[in-house]
Amino acid sequence: MNAEQNTVIQPSGSHPYVGMWVTADGHIRHDLLANGRYDEARGNRESAYQGRYEIRGNHIDYWDDTGFTADGTFIDGVLHHAGMILYREK
Repeated sequence: MNAEQNTVIQPSGSHPYVGMWVTADGHIRHDLLANGRYDEARGNRESAYQGRYEIRGNHIDYWDDTGFTADGTFIDGVLHHAGMILYREK
């Protein structure tokens, strides 16, 4: 693992991964906020999950406020997370 993959990136408004990520059908929406928090909506349920996240290289780790953990990988501008594929909202 190289140093970039090991370094936790503190998100900012200019970080390329900050912003809204959605599944192709729009059902799952991850809003990666610039303050290191996320807000996930599912269908009509806004803020279904909230918590913090950290980015190392192209890897993201999530810690939900309820204690649930998950992770994902950004590959060619697409977020692969828990069997889902999310695209950057345009």
